[in-house]
Amino acid sequence: MVTKIKPPKKAIRLRAKEIYSRLITRYPDPTPELDWKNAWELMVATALAAQCTDVRVNKVTPALFAKWDGPEEMSKADVLDIQHVIRSTGLFRNKAKNLKAAAVLVMEEFGGEMPRTMEDMIRLPGVARKTANIVLSNAMDVHEGLAVDTHVKRLSFRMGLTTSTNPIIIERDLMPLFEREQWGTTNHLLVLYGREICPARSPKCDICQLNDICPKNGIEKK
Repeated sequence: MVTKIKPPKKAIRLRAKEIYSRLITRYPDPTPELDWKNAWELMVATALAAQCTDVRVNKVTPALFAKWDGPEEMSKADVLDIQHVIRSTGLFRNKAKNLKAAAVLVMEEFGGEMPRTMEDMIRLPGVARKTANIVLSNAMDVHEGLAVDTHVKRLSFRMGLTTSTNPIIIERDLMPLFEREQWGTTNHLLVLYGREICPARSPKCDICQLNDICPKNGIEKK
């Protein structure tokens, strides 16, 4: 559980507000790049995206959901069959085991409906805070935290919004910097900008529209 959130310094709070303002102008309707129709599908797709690209996951999920279109069907599936369908996403044995177990738990504990709280969501095998935040925010409009993936982790440090590399601490640092209803959108904005302008290697600082307010922490000065 994320607790003991300290009020951020005024300068950091103002920087975060300006970052959000500029990025929401650049990406006025940010959404997950994964394809999904409901909370179950978003959870499955997000779980499959671990150490895999969204593009690859979007090629796999149509066949997956055509074969097992919800938790009831997947709860009855053979794990080896699930493995076969999701093999190209990597880590397929563990992912298949978790998807099957999550489906069984959804059916047995939640009556076939996806849980709507962080506490219940992270009970699902393979679902940690990042995945839970993505599903709750995007599929249910429930904002219990801010998803910290590799892009959010990298950009929030470079932009001076956190001094930590621990996702739990980063989430704690970011939450008070943005309005609660902006938490899900903030994740999308940082992911999109991280992919387009601020990748792990060779960030494009020369064309970055945040160049004047970004402290560029961790970036080698030329």
